[in-house]
Amino acid sequence: RGMQANTWARPCRSCSVIALSTSTSSSMATTTRVQHLKGLSDVFGGTSGSPYKAVLLDQFGVLHDGRKPYPGAIEAARQLHAAGLRLYIISNSSRRSSGTIAKLAKLGFDASWFEGAITSGELAHTCLTARPDDWWRGLGSRAVHLTWAERGAISLDGLGLQVVGEYVSQADFLLAHGTEAVGVADDGTSQPALPRSLDQLNALLAAAAALPSPPPMIVANPDLVTVDGGGLVTMPGTLAATYASLGGRVELMGKPAPRVYSACLGALRLAPQQVIAIGDSIEHDIGGAASAGIDSVLVAGGIHADVLLGTGAAAAPGAGAPVQEAGLVALAAQHGVSPQYTVPFFSW
Repeated sequence: RGMQANTWARPCRSCSVIALSTSTSSSMATTTRVQHLKGLSDVFGGTSGSPYKAVLLDQFGVLHDGRKPYPGAIEAARQLHAAGLRLYIISNSSRRSSGTIAKLAKLGFDASWFEGAITSGELAHTCLTARPDDWWRGLGSRAVHLTWAERGAISLDGLGLQVVGEYVSQADFLLAHGTEAVGVADDGTSQPALPRSLDQLNALLAAAAALPSPPPMIVANPDLVTVDGGGLVTMPGTLAATYASLGGRVELMGKPAPRVYSACLGALRLAPQQVIAIGDSIEHDIGGAASAGIDSVLVAGGIHADVLLGTGAAAAPGAGAPVQEAGLVALAAQHGVSPQYTVPFFSW
């Protein structure tokens, strides 16, 4: 993935600027400049306003940790809304979009601040229902369903799919919603999912990849990990990376794939340069935004907190630790992309 050309909002006096030199190949180096913000008001506050009309907001690691909002996050969302920004949730969640804003309201956010939401799970559901092109129409209906157990199994109601358990040789495709279990046919007597370890799921993927015609994998959540309280939980993107390394075809339904950004821009009826994305994953939030021509803010206190803020920083959100330049340079070099801005946490 190439580096995005840097696009500047108005300069801010209270943030620092660093130059990042990253190599996307052995023969080509690209340099970009990143503004370190103390808070989002450095860009979106003040009398001169912001060049952006809408904000694409990640959830986990930005607004909340899956259980409670981060300190200052509710106020930051309120201030962005008050500044006239249209707030749109863009989330790599396996679940459908309908409950997203309701969950934020339960956490203390005002539902009226958010114009809408789109999740990777919603995109997967839409594509499996609408079958938008020849590839999807030819996909078939027999699926091995990788889902959740403790986090709650994902319903496939209304999709017309036949779940084949762990029989990969019978599957037209693999559907990855979770990393804790394998779905089974609902015959009214059996449990909806069989709990499985990551090692067991990886063995299942190896068996699928070894077939003469390996079934493709539809990934309803491309994240590798997500925050959950003070820790990290393995997400379906990790299974997707394993399957791809074994030669399997993988279709990502959320960030960083282009489909989800096209859906957001279409819903907002805005051009990429009118929108900015805020997220905590350099690979998914920052890389996806860059590929779509959208500016971005990297929230350091999410999944990269140990690298960007120091070990244990994720457990103490809002502490105000500065972003560590060496960590940002390393991440930018690893992924071949950098944001326009960083901020320690999602705070005003």
